[in-house]
Amino acid sequence: MEAQRAGREPGTPVAGDTPEGFAVAVVHENATWRCSPMSPQALTSLAVAETELRELRSAGAVFGLLDIDDEFFLIVRPAPSGTLLLLSDATAALDYDIAAEALEKLDADIATEDLEDADPFEEGDLGVLADVGLPNAVLSVILDETDLYADEQLGRIAREMGFAEEFAAVLDRLDR
Repeated sequence: MEAQRAGREPGTPVAGDTPEGFAVAVVHENATWRCSPMSPQALTSLAVAETELRELRSAGAVFGLLDIDDEFFLIVRPAPSGTLLLLSDATAALDYDIAAEALEKLDADIATEDLEDADPFEEGDLGVLADVGLPNAVLSVILDETDLYADEQLGRIAREMGFAEEFAAVLDRLDR
């Protein structure tokens, strides 16, 4: 059974509204994790999220964890050869521009009709965080846990990778 939350109907953000959720930048440098909040605009524009992450200019790994309306999440990791992405639910592209933008950037050739008839499925690079401590298989297990909300899945990623306290501290500051 899939997780559902009370409130407005899932996938129906009001036009021009910033979706609920959060965007957290994560930096791993010199065996230390740092987390910081990203702007609310990062929840609506992949370009904004990428720009904010690139501006962190770290010698270590930098990536963003974006929870959009607790419906789905994005992992965004800028790299010299292009941004690596993982979209937890490709069907979210039917209702959210940022998910559609991610599918386009991933060059995923999925017809709208196929999305309408599909159960949620991930799209992108399962190895997006493999070199910093999250093996593909573990990320796949987390994605398969459909009884968890997107924010809970991101929390599990933070725990698995060893930055749960830093992640929770940012969410506390954001009143999440």
